[in-house]
Amino acid sequence: MTPHNSAKKGEIAKTVIMPGDPLRAKYIAEKFLDDYKLVNSVRNIYAYTGFYKGKEVTVMASGMGMPSIGIYCYELYDVYGVEQIIRVGSCGGYLEEMDLFDIILSDEAYCEGNFALTLNNEDCHLIEADKELNDKIRQTATKNNVKIYEGTTACLDCFDLYMTDVNEFFNRIPEGIKPISAEMEAFALFYVAKVLNKKAACLMSVVDSKYIDRVATAEERETGLDRMITLALDSIL
Repeated sequence: MTPHNSAKKGEIAKTVIMPGDPLRAKYIAEKFLDDYKLVNSVRNIYAYTGFYKGKEVTVMASGMGMPSIGIYCYELYDVYGVEQIIRVGSCGGYLEEMDLFDIILSDEAYCEGNFALTLNNEDCHLIEADKELNDKIRQTATKNNVKIYEGTTACLDCFDLYMTDVNEFFNRIPEGIKPISAEMEAFALFYVAKVLNKKAACLMSVVDSKYIDRVATAEERETGLDRMITLALDSIL
């Protein structure tokens, strides 16, 4: 056990599906898993271990932001022996053709912050997802006729809708890096996986965009992401 996770050794599966919202973790367990049990509730960061179509899996929340997911994924990999984590989250869409609840698979995450420098004394700002895990997700999407977008994710230190001027952020991005989505966790997940020689992927559903007047509600963000969740779960079989 750790100060952040009360699960015992053996109560966390080798594969973890990781939403940000604890209530979304609860929702996934109740709707998709068989014989699940709550194995962590420290700080109300719920973790459930059960079975999806016979495959053991843990669904655990990460909270919001890189510091939060950085703690939980590090401990899952290093303390509990987790081999792969698929983040299932919400994001802002940066392509005009995207609609609400379109699904994005992150190929790589860009961050202008210093997570890598602080954790590992490395001046790194661009990190790839695990290619093998992404291939499985891509193949599953093709097999199940699920449309996905693929590209670079901007991983931010603050909610992009609250930025004073998001265009100034885009002007600072190095040439050749063109994000198609924005969220707040993927870089830390990918980087921790790299440091610990583990696997990580990130699936996202679009919940807001500068090209769309409507923003997904809190309820929709909690329960309206079933296609993405199903894609993640089917990809681990």
